[in-house]
Amino acid sequence: MSHPADLEQRIKALAPWFHNIELNGIQTAPDHFLGDYPSFKWKGFRHLVPEDLRGRTVLDIGCNGGFYSLEMKRRRADLVVGVDSDPRCLAQARLAAEASGLDISFRQLSVYEIGALRQRFDFVIFMGVLYHLRHPLLALDLIHEHVVGDQLLCQSMLRGNTHVPEVASNYPFEEQAIFEQEGYPRMVFIEHNYAEDPTNWWVPNRSGMEAMLRSAGFRIVGQTDDEVYLCHREERPAMVEPPPRISFDA
Repeated sequence: MSHPADLEQRIKALAPWFHNIELNGIQTAPDHFLGDYPSFKWKGFRHLVPEDLRGRTVLDIGCNGGFYSLEMKRRRADLVVGVDSDPRCLAQARLAAEASGLDISFRQLSVYEIGALRQRFDFVIFMGVLYHLRHPLLALDLIHEHVVGDQLLCQSMLRGNTHVPEVASNYPFEEQAIFEQEGYPRMVFIEHNYAEDPTNWWVPNRSGMEAMLRSAGFRIVGQTDDEVYLCHREERPAMVEPPPRISFDA
């Protein structure tokens, strides 16, 4: 690795960083508006991730500056692949991996293109991406269809009522009151901005997030009190239409 002064210049050249990562004593985003992010977030759900990932493969979808990819490699995963649609984020992640001496592969792909990887992974991370998508349920369908071999770790911003009610498998057409029920599964569409971010499109409530995961073929096996879910991949419900087949041939 280069001299610390050179590393500091390389970090500054790639600013701003959304992930505050300590690289050889230098923080990439010391003045982050959320504090020491995502380190404090990671402390709240790292118990959901196996301590030893030897023999397992990991995919980090929407890897941003690479914080979670680094943590997975530190847990000795055989293979860690990080994907993101933003080339600057990928440059940050590559620098973070280089400075940390960790062998991680990074590729520029959107979540809608992950079938191009042509590989299933034992452990897939999908953190902080869903609510930035115009088509969030399609993304979950494609993740199930193409890349999750065993487990999915998923996080989304959640808003609204946190109650998760029992919902019947069917209601007659005349039933309307159910849609006003406390905690009924729903997502809110944001036409313009939320938190000064025009990429915040859809925000589910808790029961809506859980319902979407189940509908996409994921069984929830662990969760935190806020927004993180650990899921096992299962067969998709028979009545659910499969996602469209997309060709990635050259």
